[in-house]
Amino acid sequence: MSILLVVACALIDADGRILIAQRPEGKGMAGLWEFPGGKVEAGESPEATLIRELDEELGIAVKPACLAPLTFASFAYEKFHLLMPLYVCRRWDGLVVAKEHAALRWVRPQNLRDFPMPPADEPLIPALLDLLGGPSA
Repeated sequence: MSILLVVACALIDADGRILIAQRPEGKGMAGLWEFPGGKVEAGESPEATLIRELDEELGIAVKPACLAPLTFASFAYEKFHLLMPLYVCRRWDGLVVAKEHAALRWVRPQNLRDFPMPPADEPLIPALLDLLGGPSA
């Protein structure tokens, strides 16, 4: 089984809310909510991937120093194994807009489980709750 390296980012606003994005129609797992990010291309670092993806998906500019690794998910889908580091970012330039997603939502950490997510995103929630002071159970 091949390993797919995908990187995700928890953008955290000044009120301690986390941005989640809804996968658009026509994509796998359409309608589910995820942390923004994307596939790491050959020769690209996870940080470079996030900088590129956050610009393409949300129209924001992020500096490498503003990306802090928090945790990762390792999940076996039917056709591949997903390895997904999660970074936290609290500073960026520009206004967040949905350029590729069906919708965006700023969500309190304790409410993340109210939104259906791909199975690989769910294990990332406890680390965010620990970081931001929410119940992790």
